[in-house]
Amino acid sequence: MLGLDLKRVAAFVRAADTEELLDRVTVYRAGMEPAALDLMEAELDRRGVTRSDIADHHIARRERAILLPDGTALRCHFCARPAVLRGWGWHWLFGRLPVFPRVFARCEEHSGRAGERPA
Repeated sequence: MLGLDLKRVAAFVRAADTEELLDRVTVYRAGMEPAALDLMEAELDRRGVTRSDIADHHIARRERAILLPDGTALRCHFCARPAVLRGWGWHWLFGRLPVFPRVFARCEEHSGRAGERPA
């Protein structure tokens, strides 16, 4: 089993935007390593994000996000944000040829783009 590379996690945490860190310590919390969560919460503290801000973010995300059986949010197929809806789109071959329709999970930002090609 591979161990958690805390140096790599710390570098990610320093570079991540605040919204992504908030998502990880709230709706993705169940899938995170405790040591990584500690680093993320410390970084949020350093950025001036309060426990109340974290709780508000958690409530807002859980109201709209599609939750999996383990309680974590389903991820958008186009980014790392929590998905708020599922919808049909095309699976693209080499980014140019639509091959077959499939269901995509979409966040608020990607929810209105029918047939969009995943990055």
